[in-house]
Amino acid sequence: MFYLGGAALLFAMAADAIAVLGRHIRIPLLGSIELVQAAMLVASSAAIVSATLAEKHAVVHLLIDRVPPRSRSAMQRVHSALCAIFFLALTAGSIWIAFDLRGSYEQSEVLNLPVAPLRIVSIAAVFAVALIYLRRAIKGPVRP
Repeated sequence: MFYLGGAALLFAMAADAIAVLGRHIRIPLLGSIELVQAAMLVASSAAIVSATLAEKHAVVHLLIDRVPPRSRSAMQRVHSALCAIFFLALTAGSIWIAFDLRGSYEQSEVLNLPVAPLRIVSIAAVFAVALIYLRRAIKGPVRP
């Protein structure tokens, strides 16, 4: 995941740098914004899956650090279950939209990049996050 996200960020940076350079020498890179948007979708999808796997999301420990270990474990399972439900709902909604737009030939305006593959990347990422949280809800927290 790290290398995929890093490669997408490098691609976005290179496309934007070439576009800026092209504007200065009067040879613009048409569609650079579309390339950056596609790369950022891949990078952010990799980032959310990586952050979830590494348990590096922003969390407030104000309450959870003050309860007994048994209660803490139960609260973490409930948290994981609610997060799994949220990401499963997000997955279902994204699939619903993709299904509704399946024959519409969505594409970007300048470069005609197809939207469907990007939508699949997004759906796969949120579904992976849902599965990670579902596993934590069932098996319990990774850390004590």
